[in-house]
Amino acid sequence: MPLELESIVFERDGRRILDDITLHVRADEHWVVLGANGSGKTTLLRIASMYEHPSSGTVRVLGEELGRTDVRRLRRRVGYASAALAGEFRPTLTAVEIVMTAKFAALEPWWHRYDETDRARACECLERMGVGRFADRSLATLSSGEQQRVFLARTLMNDPGVIVLDEPSARLDLGGRAQLVDALGDLALHGAPFLLVTHHVDEIPDGVSHALLLRDGTAVAQGPIDEALTGATLSDCFSMPLELGRRPDGRWSTWTSASGG
Repeated sequence: MPLELESIVFERDGRRILDDITLHVRADEHWVVLGANGSGKTTLLRIASMYEHPSSGTVRVLGEELGRTDVRRLRRRVGYASAALAGEFRPTLTAVEIVMTAKFAALEPWWHRYDETDRARACECLERMGVGRFADRSLATLSSGEQQRVFLARTLMNDPGVIVLDEPSARLDLGGRAQLVDALGDLALHGAPFLLVTHHVDEIPDGVSHALLLRDGTAVAQGPIDEALTGATLSDCFSMPLELGRRPDGRWSTWTSASGG
């Protein structure tokens, strides 16, 4: 199984941020994690991508248990992207350089050696995300949507066993968000299993199979998306009356319930 989180508890400064979360992501599943700010979403993904250790519980990634494996090696098999990570790259790096750095889970290309095979693989990943023509363009010259497609391409560099995406749409304008959701839809239909964090249901791409809803570090609902994601569970998740609908293109929409007016 690509990802197994068992009875995860995470505490910091006397505050329990995650409380008894169990999540299994199977090879044919694509999960979205929804919740308000402060619900524990980012902490959960940092644990899933092995950048944090839980206070208690068990984390297994691609069959290897956190605490009993070399995380520096294992992270190379996990595609990871977040708005925070994107901000750590030099804006003068080219798109192909950024993608290649994933081979060694690095932030700079000069820390390791790369060959033409690596460059060809990076270009292939860029093409898949629709930004192949920008391979030799610097990050600073790309639009916000194009940049995020580059970082999605980076998650594919090592043919990952699982992909972890922490609010990849943060910092994007409306057009960039639309481009990103299209790219995420491609990942959901043709890529590795993933765990995607967002707090906007309209950013859930078609092809997402399962949902986990968090509130104050606890699971409100989880399971197949048509069962776990409802107006009632979403209202519970965000502590306000909400309606939920699905558009003909498969995307979701939500609005405040009239009863809450």
